[in-house]
Amino acid sequence: MRSSSEWFWRMIRLAVTVALMSACRSSEYEDVVGWRHDGYSSGRSYFRPPQCVDIPDDLRLCLGVGYDQMLLPNLLEHESMAEVKQQASSWVPLVHKNCHPNTQVFLCSLFAPVCIERPVYPCRWLCEAVRDGCSPIMEAFGFPWPEMLACDQFPQDEVCISMNQSNTTETIKPTGKPYVCPPCDNEMETDTMLDHMCASEFAFKAKIKEVRRENMDRKLILQKRKKMLKMGNLKKKDLKKLVLYLKNGADCPCQQLDNLGNQYLIMGRKTDKQYLLTGIHKWDKSSKEFKKAIKKLKTYKCPTFENVFK
Repeated sequence: MRSSSEWFWRMIRLAVTVALMSACRSSEYEDVVGWRHDGYSSGRSYFRPPQCVDIPDDLRLCLGVGYDQMLLPNLLEHESMAEVKQQASSWVPLVHKNCHPNTQVFLCSLFAPVCIERPVYPCRWLCEAVRDGCSPIMEAFGFPWPEMLACDQFPQDEVCISMNQSNTTETIKPTGKPYVCPPCDNEMETDTMLDHMCASEFAFKAKIKEVRRENMDRKLILQKRKKMLKMGNLKKKDLKKLVLYLKNGADCPCQQLDNLGNQYLIMGRKTDKQYLLTGIHKWDKSSKEFKKAIKKLKTYKCPTFENVFK
C-alpha cells in the first residue's frame, strides 16, 4: 500500500501533467523563449529561455517536493540559483508552522516550478487559501503578506496549479500536538530555535517579571537583568524599560508564560509601534539541542527576511 505522502505527490504530478497538456493547447501562454505570463506583471522579461536544472539538496524549502528538476529563471524572476536559495530560505520556518497543508506546494510552484515546456502558475484561490491560513502566523512575527505574492496577480479562470479546493479553508495544526502561540513553540530542536532567532532582531537571556493582557495581545514586563546574545537594533537605554508584546496572543496557549520563575531565551523584533515577542525557549543547559543552538548562533548565517517580506 502506498503511503499518504506518496499518493499526495502522485496527485500533484498528475495535476501538473494535465495542466501541461492543457497549456500546450492554449494560446494564452507565450512561447518559452522570453516567456512572461500577462497576469503576472511584477517584473522583468527574460532575454534567454528558462533552463531545466536540478533542484539542489540545500534548497530546503522544496526538499521532497516530488520532482527533481526546476525551471530557472523561476516564476518569481530569480535568475540564479544563489538568489533562489537566499529568497526561499526565508520561507522555510513558515512551512514548518503547518499553517496550511498546501503552503509548500504553493511556494515551490513559484520558487522551483516543475520543469515543463511552458510555465504554469498557482491558482488564485490556492494563493488566497495559503495567505489566509498563514498570514496570521506571519503577523505574529511582525511580517505582512508580501506584495510579491499578491494573490490577484495569479490566474483563476485558466490553466493553473491547484490542489483539493475543499481542504484549503482549513488551517492544519501539527499532528498530535496542541496549538500554541507561534512564538511559543517549545520544541527543543536546534532548527526551530535558529528559525526563531533568524526571524528576530535581538535576543537575550532574562526572567519575566509579569504578564498582562492588553486588548488581544499579551504584554510581557521583563526583569531588569538581561544577558544579551544578539543586540540587533536595540540600544542600552532601550533595555531597561523593554516591554514585549505577544501579538494576538491573549487567548492562545503559551506554556513558557505560565512559569515566571524560569530563565528564558527571549527573542523579538521591533515593528512601527511595538517590540514583538518572536520566540521564547526555556534556558535549559541540560538539553543537548539547546546547547547546540546557542553554540551555532555565534556563526549561523540567517536569511535576510527584510528582503523578502515587503
